[in-house]
Amino acid sequence: MAEIELKTAPGDYRFPTTNQSRHCFTRYVEFHRCVAAKGDDASECEKFAKFYRSLCPGEWVDRWNEQRENGVFPGPL
Repeated sequence: MAEIELKTAPGDYRFPTTNQSRHCFTRYVEFHRCVAAKGDDASECEKFAKFYRSLCPGEWVDRWNEQRENGVFPGPL
């Protein structure tokens, strides 16, 4: 049986508390800024995707994706 290695985003000095809500949101925004700047296939953006996917609840991501599609996302993209 193959061993599964679990990872999460590395620690970030901008988010020193255990509440990682802002960290999650920031990584989500960083990913979408990266994709906007470099394109959908940019491999350097993938690290941000891994970070936000490991930090953010799926319900939040679904809601943010919907907000982006509707042009009402509250973050700086």
